[in-house]
Amino acid sequence: MSGEGTGAPMSGAPDDLALPFALPDLGARGRIVRLGPAVDAILRRHEYPPPVAALLGESLALCVALASSLKYEGIFTLQMRGDGPVRLLVVDLTSDGALRGYAQFNAEKVAAMPVESANAVPRLLGRGHMAFTVDQGADTERYQGVVALEGSSLSDCAHHYFRQSEQLATGIKLTTGRDDAGHWRAGGLILQALPSQELIAETDAEERDERFRTALILMGSARESEMLDPALPADQLLWRLFHEHAPRVFEQRDVADRCRCSRARIDSVLGSIPREELNNMRDPRGLVAVRCEFCGARYDYDDAQLAALGSRNPA
Repeated sequence: MSGEGTGAPMSGAPDDLALPFALPDLGARGRIVRLGPAVDAILRRHEYPPPVAALLGESLALCVALASSLKYEGIFTLQMRGDGPVRLLVVDLTSDGALRGYAQFNAEKVAAMPVESANAVPRLLGRGHMAFTVDQGADTERYQGVVALEGSSLSDCAHHYFRQSEQLATGIKLTTGRDDAGHWRAGGLILQALPSQELIAETDAEERDERFRTALILMGSARESEMLDPALPADQLLWRLFHEHAPRVFEQRDVADRCRCSRARIDSVLGSIPREELNNMRDPRGLVAVRCEFCGARYDYDDAQLAALGSRNPA
């Protein structure tokens, strides 16, 4: 997954962004992701247990990092399914910056887990798969990449995807944590080697590999506290890490906590369900209630509203 920067300086908000950058001297390009209010709102909305919140926070950062490298008009989705305490985790980002995510988990199993941060993926997700999907609408072919969950961390799983599916030299660093006020924050760094034809000077494969290893070492020196520090802007962190190699930054991409659910969308879904099945979905109040997994909004349908869907419902 790769894309082109626009060549503009950094501007806009200091948080909830992906900032593309390039390291021409090292034959690499990447994105730095800083999430503040958006990730805090998403994680607090459901009051996830800390281990689940941390994994979902990293997933939000990874989704933004990957989606911001693509040119698309539609929805980029990251999904993970496993047989562990966390059964399902879904994050998506639209091309206009609407970010959302949620996790389905067994609360009792999560509560019984030991308090430790290592091996988060096998402990929480168990065995399963990770999928990346780009959906640009009904008239376009949907892209999807699927890979088994392998590794102790979400970064490891993403590395495995790129090794197996993209065959592109990639480095990924993700982190999530709370600030002094207890608000959730998330950060991410992703580096990818430039294709040889994009390098400024002709270099052999061994030299290209050495340059990229240098870039990975410098990226790895980023401390989690730096990646999450709201007082350290993204461009300043890049300069701190790569100043000897003249990093170039491009126009940032802003994201925000914004769900896409609406009554019109729910009408469309319920309108495709046979009336008999809808009647079986009634709750003790006699209503058909639909709850959005992402934002928690609930849509209730009484007899009159169900009748209004009658012309759409198959017999």
